Amino acid sequence: MKIAPSDEALAGAYLDMVSAERGAARNTLDAYRRDLADYRAFLAARRLSCLQAAPDDLRNYLADLEERGFRPASAARRLSCVRQFHRFLYAEGRRGDDPTTILEGPRLGGRSPKILSVGEVERLLTCAAQGAQGPDASAGERLRAARTACLLEVLYATGMRVSELVALPAAAARAREPLLTIKGKGGRERLVPLSDPARRAIAAYRAELEAVRPHAAAGPWLFPADSRSGHVTRQAFARDLKALAGAAALPPSRVSPHVLRHAFASHLLQNGADLRVVQELLGHADVSTTQIYTHVLDERMKAMVRDLHPLSDK
Repeated sequence: MKIAPSDEALAGAYLDMVSAERGAARNTLDAYRRDLADYRAFLAARRLSCLQAAPDDLRNYLADLEERGFRPASAARRLSCVRQFHRFLYAEGRRGDDPTTILEGPRLGGRSPKILSVGEVERLLTCAAQGAQGPDASAGERLRAARTACLLEVLYATGMRVSELVALPAAAARAREPLLTIKGKGGRERLVPLSDPARRAIAAYRAELEAVRPHAAAGPWLFPADSRSGHVTRQAFARDLKALAGAAALPPSRVSPHVLRHAFASHLLQNGADLRVVQELLGHADVSTTQIYTHVLDERMKAMVRDLHPLSDK
């Protein structure tokens, strides 16, 4: 008689797959492990296994999360993990169905990531460029302004995480191809295109750095600084970006490195980019993470039906 694997063994197999095939970071794996342990405990209390769970059991689980005080966003994240787990069981032939396919997640109240408009990003970029060229500024002030302008241009051109941005190696300035190799979460590497304005901003910044701090320019980092890591910190860039927002007449509370990452993704989608391509550029291990931008896709689809449907009321 063949003994069915335990829920713990199935969850372990899923986590092994996520680690091996997606290169998930330790924090991601730990979060998935906690989410699945909670789900398995819920089923076990009802004498069910994950191979027996039906859509109604999943709905009861969501109701249980709500009763325990989980916020909609937290419940949605936990449901996303459970969905992926059941897709894995179905794909591996452990189950003949996926009970999560018709399940509706908790309503998030229309929340979407904070972003800036294209015009607002252009104002930031223009203000940064003007600061880097200020004739009355000291050499140190011009260098700092050129660094901020460069960081901003590269961030908006690539959408990389701020931790990836500040730790770019000096070799990035010497790359001949218009591409950067980024080492992201879990050690995963990806290629991101580098625009001509970003390449020019890097060249201008490095010229200032070599003139003002030649020893630092010879070091291993693209953005060297007097910090424990040897490169500019996330906090220092965030502060400089807030100051730049004020100079550009934008509320500093609306501007941060992560908001610029959101702007990169949203503006690409608004202009017709595929969600999977944006997923790769952002370095998301799973497309469900990228789906926070579906509000952009919804607007595109509405506009497409309005503009292209033969019977639409234009």
